[in-house]
Amino acid sequence: MEKVQTRKVVMNEEDLNRDPITGTPGAHPVGTGAGAASGGVAGAAIGMVAGPGGALLGAVIGAVAGGLAGKEAAEQLNPTAEEIFWREYYTQEPYAARDKTYEYYGAAYQTGWEGRARYNGRSFDEAETDLKADYARLKSKEAAEWVEARHAALAAWNRIDHTWKRAA
Repeated sequence: MEKVQTRKVVMNEEDLNRDPITGTPGAHPVGTGAGAASGGVAGAAIGMVAGPGGALLGAVIGAVAGGLAGKEAAEQLNPTAEEIFWREYYTQEPYAARDKTYEYYGAAYQTGWEGRARYNGRSFDEAETDLKADYARLKSKEAAEWVEARHAALAAWNRIDHTWKRAA
């Protein structure tokens, strides 16, 4: 059985993911946007049966519902806490090269934890093409190539999965 190590992280005011407009804690534009986009597409497809008006109405309803679901999923993770965790524990991972710093893997971890919220409802394998593209946008020239970074992204994805399953 796989042992999952957890650690309490003390957060400060800067870690509350405040909404840039209202200042409300718990703003998660990535999760909300991803949920709204996928919900809108699904709603439009379902509404298409009723014609163009149904497609429009379905898109609006789907976007709202998807946005709320995406926000809920994203609120269950804290990017600051994830970075703190991986910065401290990345060296204990079997794929981590002893001569590499956290920065070598950092964008891959970020891709994994953000991707788990962004692609909620899909498995890592189903989302991998999108994750690889996300990673290409995030990584620095000195960071691992996807073939190696994939392990770190998957580890971060799985950590979020375990966290959500324990919370359910």
